[in-house]
Amino acid sequence: MNIVVQVKLEPDARQVSVLESTLYALNEQANKVSEVAFDRDVKRNYDLRKLTYNDLREAGIGSQAAQHIIKKVCNAYVTLKANIKAGNLGTQGSQRRVKAESKPISFRLDSAHPYDARNLSFALEKKTISLWTLEGRMKNIPFTGSEHDLAKLARFKRGDCDLMRRDGMWLLAVTVDIPDTERYEPTGFIGVDLGIVNVATASSGYTAAGRGLNRHRKRQIALRAKLQAKQTKAAKRRLKARARKEARHVKNINHCISKTIVTEAKRTGRGISLEELKGIRDRVRLRKPERVTLHSWSFDQLGQFIVYKATMAGVPVVYVDPAYTSQMCAECGYTDKNNRVSHGSFTCRSCGHAQHADRNASRNIAQRGNAVWNAGRESRVPVGA
Repeated sequence: MNIVVQVKLEPDARQVSVLESTLYALNEQANKVSEVAFDRDVKRNYDLRKLTYNDLREAGIGSQAAQHIIKKVCNAYVTLKANIKAGNLGTQGSQRRVKAESKPISFRLDSAHPYDARNLSFALEKKTISLWTLEGRMKNIPFTGSEHDLAKLARFKRGDCDLMRRDGMWLLAVTVDIPDTERYEPTGFIGVDLGIVNVATASSGYTAAGRGLNRHRKRQIALRAKLQAKQTKAAKRRLKARARKEARHVKNINHCISKTIVTEAKRTGRGISLEELKGIRDRVRLRKPERVTLHSWSFDQLGQFIVYKATMAGVPVVYVDPAYTSQMCAECGYTDKNNRVSHGSFTCRSCGHAQHADRNASRNIAQRGNAVWNAGRESRVPVGA
């Protein structure tokens, strides 16, 4: 299983200048390669390499960096094609889709650029790296990170890295290959119902209330609107300083929730059953004031965190169909939309079973997880989660 470990570089003033000029030059060349790929309609790596590799080398780009530029451009066009096919850019002739298809893909001058073991190496004892730049190999660039992340770098095989500049900081995202722990045979499953009012409700009894998180999001939205309305330099500086603050807060909460669920499953010898919610934003139709809440719902990130932590711990994970889990009684199986008395209340019209609606749904998800596992079907965990 591959996970990404992020470390922070701490270059001096001269190293910053070299890194900056190198990253800008790499992305400038990537834009030129993208123009060639668009104008000649050549999007395959091998064919595009024949058209652009020599020009990259003449521009002073190293051989390995040139290969990465070409691959980066090809991957960007593959992603664009996949988004068009999936309908993420609208229907044929829509303004957004026409805009995306009518011009070459462009890269920001400070966007991330890939490195690998041939042009970047670690000195873990000294906590430094050396990497290729336009001025040759630059050595002794110090880095720092959490003890947990640094231990992963030292223990497991390292793959490709992405050099990036974000909010004035130089970061290195390193892919680490962690061997999968052998899965055990579960004695049952913990069903996890994902929601907005309650971020996660587990059939084991654990509930992660979303009131604090939703309050934090509303406050961030109000602050952004207030600062954007001012249109002053100070307000713009403040907006830039607060960028991605909400995302970091949500990510931390999702890490804590997923760790709690996986730890409980491993302690009790059970597996984890999750809802397959892919495409829910396209299926659900809401009024305009409610769309912000839906589109800021980070269920996919929480699901990915649960999957990767469970994989490391050897906990089995299955995905199940979420249809009617909120309307079906976990005791007798009777399904009726009238069973859902209110947002938080469930009362079965057949047997009279009453329970919190999210807890009832999580029990249904657990039962479906058992059925999927006992049927011997493969887990439908998304590839790369």
